[in-house]
Amino acid sequence: MKAKLHKRYIGTSVFLIMSSAVMFFPFIWMFLSAFKTPRDVYSYPPKWIPSSFQLTNFYEVFKKIPFIRFYANSIFIAVVQTFLQISISAMGAFALTKLEFPGRKKLYTFMQSSMYVPEVVTMIPLFLLASWAGLVDTYTGLIIPGLTCAFTTILLMSFFQTIPNELIDAAKIDGCGYYRVFLKIILPNSRTAIGTASLFAFLTHWRSYMWPLIITNNVKMRTLPIGLKYLVQETASEYQVLMAASLMAIVPVLIVYMLMEKEFVQSITLTGLKT
Repeated sequence: MKAKLHKRYIGTSVFLIMSSAVMFFPFIWMFLSAFKTPRDVYSYPPKWIPSSFQLTNFYEVFKKIPFIRFYANSIFIAVVQTFLQISISAMGAFALTKLEFPGRKKLYTFMQSSMYVPEVVTMIPLFLLASWAGLVDTYTGLIIPGLTCAFTTILLMSFFQTIPNELIDAAKIDGCGYYRVFLKIILPNSRTAIGTASLFAFLTHWRSYMWPLIITNNVKMRTLPIGLKYLVQETASEYQVLMAASLMAIVPVLIVYMLMEKEFVQSITLTGLKT
């Protein structure tokens, strides 16, 4: 019996190691290519290690496009959108799970059904509304329409339902209103769920392409995904420059993931225990 378990453990470990290698291969290739010379990029057979690590590719990125402006726009918009979305989702999830009011189930059904509507269907009406409101080429126009909270609200609702109602009842007996219950009871006990929802929200907003492309005409208002598209047009054959830009583009994502990694892992562990 132990021998079978040992063989199964070895087989699982080998499968996970091979899967991890396949997933890490594009990232490792991108990292090494960012420091290669054009000769190394087009060499055959392909060279893994650059003949000399150079930073000229990173300098070329800043020369060809206003990379810092695109970078700053993306960071500002993604951070603000994530904060607003999680704030709205947390308050909505608290109301839908812990409060009783008429139409609560219908509101939840309507919110859930909105997730099945393709984004392309609402893109033109949303742009017409934003244009009528004068939000074209503004940070408000970039941020507000992107606050789609259905997914993160449902994600937080699934966690808020596990918080005992006895805690809320005890807080009410001590004189706490709904706002203090939300701030003092719900949020402190939901750090793992909020961290996970924040991670998903930030990744969604950071890589958003279609809406920023439609709502902006001024180059100074463009975000990083659109800026990378400009770079592709400018350096169609300079793959080492594209890899350098891509490497810099994923740095905020890695930072956010490292900050939220503990909460993300804990949320998966708690989900496994609950099921």
